[in-house]
Amino acid sequence: MAKSTTQRQRADKPPAPSIAAELSYSEAQTALELALAQLQSPDLPVEAMTDLYERARSYADRCDQLLNHVEQTVALWDPTEPMAAPAPYEA
Repeated sequence: MAKSTTQRQRADKPPAPSIAAELSYSEAQTALELALAQLQSPDLPVEAMTDLYERARSYADRCDQLLNHVEQTVALWDPTEPMAAPAPYEA
């Protein structure tokens, strides 16, 4: 089966930078909730589902990234010196 023009164009294009890369956790979470609500809409054209799903995945990945950063920062706190700042987290 031959690929459609749209599929060929997507395969030929380099990956775009994540639209969620600069969002705060709160912004990414809100955008994810909105995208998920749109995905549940019975009026959503099938053609739009893939792009919307990819955007939602990007928002979810950003939330995971930020949560992992916080988890690593908390893990670096020295319990013997609770008033001392944790060592900087480097990704």
